Amino acid sequence: MVALPSLRGLQAFEAAARTGSFAAAAEELSISAAAVSQLIRTVEEQMGRKLFHRVNRRAVLTEAGVEMLPRLSMAFREIGSVARDVGGDAFRPRLVVSVPPSMAMGWLSERIAGFVASHGAADISLRGDDDPVPFDHELIDIRLSYGPHYREHPTEEIVRDAVYPVCAPTLAGATGSDGLAGLPLIHTDWGPTGAAFPSWRNWFDAAGSESRAAQRGLSANSSRAALDLAISGLGVALAQGIYCAQALEDGKLVRAAAQSLELRQPYCLTIPERSARRDAVAAFREWLIGECVRAVGSPALVTPSI
Repeated sequence: MVALPSLRGLQAFEAAARTGSFAAAAEELSISAAAVSQLIRTVEEQMGRKLFHRVNRRAVLTEAGVEMLPRLSMAFREIGSVARDVGGDAFRPRLVVSVPPSMAMGWLSERIAGFVASHGAADISLRGDDDPVPFDHELIDIRLSYGPHYREHPTEEIVRDAVYPVCAPTLAGATGSDGLAGLPLIHTDWGPTGAAFPSWRNWFDAAGSESRAAQRGLSANSSRAALDLAISGLGVALAQGIYCAQALEDGKLVRAAAQSLELRQPYCLTIPERSARRDAVAAFREWLIGECVRAVGSPALVTPSI
């Protein structure tokens, strides 16, 4: 039988080469970066080949390392598939899902039970992150973002949303843009590093109405907070359809006017190549796109409530 290099060492090499970082590989394998380095050095000695060049504290793949990586990655994916098929729940897939903070706080967390019910148990790490996110350092498998921020990874546009003026039913006594001008307004500002969120001045201009009161009222720095303020009856918010559709369907909110404003950018899904072929990632992608499309296409967003 041909002598094989250390399996643990090959696993350390594959993780470091795939993530581009000894530190990320160490986190993935639950060992120290020094242990990753030692395991890789052992494999290099066993194979008689250098797999990394050490240059200014950076590890760069050699030609031998470049040749080995895709074949090893495929081999470990196959081993993982066999382990899951045979071991069942003992080898549940792990997913690291990153979404904007407002989506993590309620919208997606309330829906993940539906994914588990239809696709089986999975170890899911749900992260609420602002852009940009460190894909490799945090081993992120799927990122949903507002706008195409990550052209260096495979990215697809999934839905284009709009904002709608919504309020609690108790505030729904006035109709049309003129009536709204006299109601308390809730503003959303994603901050100096975030994308520009449609303002009430934008909305009044689109509605062809005076916008003298467009700067008055409460302000929130997240879409979720603005939505909660509206549900509490504190004013009228411009809310994305993806967030407010369920509250409209449940009667917690009503459309306060017919005018809506399309968002400037689409929602995009980014999946790095190292994760794209995993069955669990593909299943979550399909499920998440379906949830987004259903929310944005809700009948409650088509016809104003009042």
